[in-house]
Amino acid sequence: MIDYSQIPDCFYRLSIKALILNEEGRFLLCRENIGQWELPGGGLEFGESPRDGIVREMKEEMWLEVTSVAEKPSYFLTCFQNEMWRGNVLYETQVKNLDFIASEECEEIWFFTPEEALRLPLFYTAIEFCKQYKL
Repeated sequence: MIDYSQIPDCFYRLSIKALILNEEGRFLLCRENIGQWELPGGGLEFGESPRDGIVREMKEEMWLEVTSVAEKPSYFLTCFQNEMWRGNVLYETQVKNLDFIASEECEEIWFFTPEEALRLPLFYTAIEFCKQYKL
């Protein structure tokens, strides 16, 4: 078991995000219980690999089974959120199906283009992603 009390406080948090694309190149966003939309994923735990983090987050947030995670990230985004800088690493991810189970972190899912998504209330990460993503 990891003794988390020995991990120093940091100013920078790393999150891993699943970039799930449909056949048209639209990307999947999740609507959280506070009404904002975000890419699926979350904070990488100490000592965890990005692949393991995505598999864990997809199960925790949506109860989806990951079938593959790209070996290398597709995007690296930074944004200031909740009094800290957050690095977000996006990996193309495939899931067995989209039969998710709703949670506080994912009440609804939908595929969007950047233009469609930017009309929604988005978390900072999703805003930054929309600025960079090209179909």
